[in-house]
Amino acid sequence: MEVERLDYRPLAKTDLKLSLLGFGNFTFGANWWGDISDQQAIAMQNAAVDAGVNFFDSAPAYGEGRAELLLKETIRYAGRDRLVISTKFGYDLSPGPSGGGHRERPQVFTADFIRRDLEQSLARMDIDCVDFYQAHNLKLPQYSDELFETMQRLIDEGKIRSFGIALGPAIGWREEGYEAFQRGAAAVQTVFNLYEQDPGREFCELAVACGSGVIARVPTNSGILDEEFTSENHKFPANDHRKFRDRNWLVYGLKKNAMIKPLAAALGLSVRQFAFKWLASQPGLISIEPNIVTLDDIAQFTAAADGKPVPTEVLTQLTQWYDDDFALGEEAHPCDWKSSVTESGTIRSAYQKPPVDLRR
Repeated sequence: MEVERLDYRPLAKTDLKLSLLGFGNFTFGANWWGDISDQQAIAMQNAAVDAGVNFFDSAPAYGEGRAELLLKETIRYAGRDRLVISTKFGYDLSPGPSGGGHRERPQVFTADFIRRDLEQSLARMDIDCVDFYQAHNLKLPQYSDELFETMQRLIDEGKIRSFGIALGPAIGWREEGYEAFQRGAAAVQTVFNLYEQDPGREFCELAVACGSGVIARVPTNSGILDEEFTSENHKFPANDHRKFRDRNWLVYGLKKNAMIKPLAAALGLSVRQFAFKWLASQPGLISIEPNIVTLDDIAQFTAAADGKPVPTEVLTQLTQWYDDDFALGEEAHPCDWKSSVTESGTIRSAYQKPPVDLRR
């Protein structure tokens, strides 16, 4: 059931439409966003359904299956036909609990492992088909014909309806995104926000050319655009993953916010709502997954998810500011990306014009 005030956008290669506001329940897979009980998590998911959200995105790696088990309860609450369910594959959970650290688990992308991973996800969520199945943080050396042939077989068998790639864990991985579109991904998920616009802009151009889509996560720049911080000397708790970010992210993020705030206010929006609407105005963007940890988060983002674009003149102004680092100098430039094709494993953030069409 669609809610009139929300925008819904098509998922390529299916007849499904995703709510522009997506619910990624990764926030329930670790205590990085606070300790949230099962009851609190389920209540938030159910409230999102009541507000019109139909796209829910999970993964086995989120809390060693906890997030998928929580999503099962919301599927029961809403009814399977009302929801578009996404989960991911590729992380081997067999060694046991990770301890909640930041080190990545082993990854496996063989056909046998993918099938086992999928069956376990289906069992946890008590469903018989995943609508959108994403390779979780797939890196360029891991792309293989076997993987994509397995995706097509699973579609033919009715186990999944479409597939995509969730890039990460950090921003970057340009070549992975390009290859995903070439391999027929229905959508690519990436870090994408007003202060970290690339390679998201490139992916949106490719998505339009290929008839695919882009899903954005970290839309508020890890809390900067939520106006969560008021001082460049903010002290992060021990379990807060943002303590690993470069200090310039915070120092210059606050300066950028000071420039953005009047534009948002002129449209009657908070800074986080303005950032959401900016993303929603990008061609090819089909859903946005902010960090949802309170009922108020749902209300605020729902209000911004009507699909009405930011005025063209404002978009033009923002592009000019971004391309000039908001006239704040080199230290305000977005952080370096992760890369599979450079010797250092990183590359300077920058836009490049992508091939107009990567379809085979």
